[in-house]
Parts: sequence; structure tokens; C-alpha cells
Amino acid sequence: MKKYVGLLSAAGIAGLVSVGSAHAEGQVEVLHWWTSGGEAKAVGELKSAFEAEGGVWIDSPIAGGGGDAAMTALRARVVAGNPPTAVQLKGPGIQEWADQGALNDVQDVASAENWDAVLPPVLAAIMKYDGKYVAAPVNIHRVDWLWGNPQALKTAGIEAMPTTWDEFNAAADKLLAAGIIPLAHGGQPWQDATLFEDVVLGVGGADFYRKALVELDQAALTSDTMVKSFDQLRKLRGYLDPNFSGRDWNLATAMVMRGEAAFQIMGDWAKGEFLAAGKVPGTDFLCAPTPGDGYVLNSDSFTFFKVKGDENLKGQQVLARLIMSPGFQETFNLAKGSIPARTDVLLDKFDDCAKRSHEDLLAAIKDNTLVPSMAHEMAIPRSVRGEFLDLVTQFFNSDMSSEEAATKLADAVLRAQ
Repeated sequence: MKKYVGLLSAAGIAGLVSVGSAHAEGQVEVLHWWTSGGEAKAVGELKSAFEAEGGVWIDSPIAGGGGDAAMTALRARVVAGNPPTAVQLKGPGIQEWADQGALNDVQDVASAENWDAVLPPVLAAIMKYDGKYVAAPVNIHRVDWLWGNPQALKTAGIEAMPTTWDEFNAAADKLLAAGIIPLAHGGQPWQDATLFEDVVLGVGGADFYRKALVELDQAALTSDTMVKSFDQLRKLRGYLDPNFSGRDWNLATAMVMRGEAAFQIMGDWAKGEFLAAGKVPGTDFLCAPTPGDGYVLNSDSFTFFKVKGDENLKGQQVLARLIMSPGFQETFNLAKGSIPARTDVLLDKFDDCAKRSHEDLLAAIKDNTLVPSMAHEMAIPRSVRGEFLDLVTQFFNSDMSSEEAATKLADAVLRAQ
């Protein structure tokens, strides 16, 4: 409600809520962590669509990339018996909250609009609990993207985006020699883990990624392939500027925009930042998958918590319908940098990076190289993910050997299970 304080008197606020309560299109308080430029623009599209239907939208943003701060706030709200109407949530976290009996389903909306026919099966399964939809996906994000500044690459004599880690390392060495920061990065655990999982996919392939980061296989976690993955992660650490610690991801994206850095490894929400700044794909910035074969899947979705009041329940149904409408999926994802969760939305208005993402997604589904993101909470429970983040960040900021890192990681995962 903070948004309205200072704009309306207490009586005015009460009147606004009263109108929303009586209105057929309901009311929602939405907890999310979309606060940067491209993200804020995207969530603004959802807010506008909801309000256009006559509903009352109460915005509850919690800053912090990756959503860790938002999840802390959510737990406090639920314990206090005051959950938000709708919450940005994803992956196994959806199942965990549903297991606790905290979620309403929106199956009536899903059945009426035949969501099963338009969502990739792997994504639909994540959105359901006991066969009913308890979440609505707004998009599909690709995590394994490499963003480049074409002028910086040209200055260093680099003719193309690297397709192997050896090529990346060689390009980074050229950039260092030219006085350009090779890799823009923010030293936050979730960002370190993003680098790590993209490296694991590139070094080991999709089958190894699944074994290690999804199935948590001890042999994979302690294997030579995992040691080689940590070796490459250590190489990346050497290509950063000295001030990377604590930097937010969108500030790293801005470094690439300005040409201070040549590359960033980040999901395609980074593209939303480029587009929000008026940058043109292929001219002002370049996109390519990180080295290796596969596709690391992330998806933003909203869950619907058990709340009281007809206006809140109605708001949940309306919000679910809006999120999955083809028009909103197009508008939202054009702003966010991702691609629609619905497979039937035309991509005519989307840029070449988005079209590449869609093509690679379909190929990955066919080739069984589509893998869920560990770093972005699509693959494993938060407790186990936390062990990955802790160990990877510890490794990234120390002289720990790759062999020791693999052993410690396997031990930590075992303890958390």
C-alpha cells in the first residue's frame, strides 16, 4: 500500500479499496522482485492490463536480483497470517508452498482456456500441483546467454562471438591486452552460480548437467568433469575488474552498454536492459549462447496464495487469465527480454535474439538438451541450492583448488538432502 501513501488520504485509500472490493474484476497485492529498468517496465505492463479491466493493483516490490530478499519477506508475511494475493515464484518453490497448503489453484481458468495445449509439457508440470494449476507462467528465459559489445570486440581484434570456452579465454586475453575488461560481472552468490551452471553445461553437456545439478549424483559432483568446470570458473574470475564485488547485475549490463566491458554472461533479462536503453540488437549489442550445446531454462511465474475476501479471489482469477492471454504474453516479453511461455504466440515483433532463443528451445526439447536452471530455482529445493551458492561463491573468492571445491560441494549437497 506504500505506493498510495502521500497521494490519498486514509479515507481516500479506504474508498479506493472499497471500490475495488465491489468491482467485478477484483483486487490484487502482487509481491515481486522486478525493480530494474527492463523488469520494472515489464511488470508495469501487467499492472496496466489489470487496471484496464477495472481492478485495483497494489504493488509490493522487493529489490534484490534472484528473489532471495522477496522470499524472506514472503515467509514473514505467511507466518504472520497476511500473505499477498499473488507472488512471483518458480520451480520447486511452487511445489513446496503447495505442499504446505498455502496456495489456491486457478484450474477453472486453465481449463476454460486450455493451458495444457499451449504450454511446453515440462513447464506445465512445474506450474501444477496434484494435477491442478497453482501458478501461471509469464515467460521463458534462457539463462545461458553471452552478451557482447561489438565495438569493444572490434577494438581487440575479435571477429566473432566465441563458441567454445577455449575461444572465450583467447578472446578475453586479447581484451585484457587492449585494456578492456573482458567480463562484466556482479559478485553476488546468485550471479556466481549463474556463471557456474553455464560453465557446467558447456564443459560437461546436458546429460552431465542433469546428473550433477538436477539429480545431485555424487559421482558427477566429484568427477573430473566437475573439476574442469571449476577450472574454467577460475579462469573467468581472472577476467573481471577489481570492483565486481556486490555489483547488481544490471550495473554489469550497463558496463557492456558503455563499452567498459566486452562481455556479460547473464540470462536474457539483460536484453531487457539493453532494449529499455534504446539499444539495437546486432548493432549496439550482440547475443550468442554461452559455449556448449543445450538450453538452460528459467521461467517467471505467479502463484496465488490462500487469501480471504471475494475481491481478492476474483483478482486471482483475473490475473491468471491476463498473464496467459496471448496479447499480454507478447507485450510483456517484448519488454522483459524473454520469450512467451505460450508456444502459439507469433514472434513477428520480436528481435533476432528472441527468435534464436525460440528456435534453440524447440531444438533443445527435440534433442533432450533442455535443462532447468539450478541458480534460478528451477531445478532443486532452495535448501540444496543454497549449498551450491555458498560453495561456488566461496571458491570464486578464494584460492580453493578445483579438486577441493568438487569434494566440498558433493559433501554439502549430501548434508542438505
